[in-house]
Amino acid sequence: MIKRMFDICFSFVLIMTFLPLMILTSLAIVIFQGGAVLFTQERLGKGDKKFRIVKFCSMTNDRDEKGNLLPDEERVTRLGSFLRNSSIDELPGFFNVLKGDMSVVGPRPLPTRYKDRYTQEQSLRHMVKPGVTGWAQIKGRNAISWEEKFALDLWYVKNQTFALDLKIIFLTIIRVIGMKGIAPDGKGSMEEFLGSKEK
Repeated sequence: MIKRMFDICFSFVLIMTFLPLMILTSLAIVIFQGGAVLFTQERLGKGDKKFRIVKFCSMTNDRDEKGNLLPDEERVTRLGSFLRNSSIDELPGFFNVLKGDMSVVGPRPLPTRYKDRYTQEQSLRHMVKPGVTGWAQIKGRNAISWEEKFALDLWYVKNQTFALDLKIIFLTIIRVIGMKGIAPDGKGSMEEFLGSKEK
């Protein structure tokens, strides 16, 4: 109950504080990037419940001659790269928190197609609500391997406390300011999770 009350209050204050920035970001996307302002995708939440996450759009929908989407690094725009590096693209996610699909702190929600690729232990990350930020994000974000990320997620699930959440939020702010661990070297984003060797 305390965590939920904190999620609502924190998200509401943050949205009100950064509302002018979100409006300017929306206008910038329309002017310099074109296309949709928001990106939505079905993700897995607590108890494997599906929901649609909301983020600012940072990529185009450019495709090759066969109609397949180009790799992420070729579709991320200059503006999109800035939005990702500054984490501004994540701001709409706090509406997911207000709705109750997510928490401020928790394992990052991943696409529904990953569900059958987890080991039994890795699937335990869905025992709690996914978060806008989490233990894995402050320990390397997208610059660490999937196995390392899942191990950190499971550590959080087993050791979560309100004090730990506050620590993660504080360290997240430091990470965002330093723009560290956004993506692996030379890549636009984390590679798709295809399953662990144990699986």
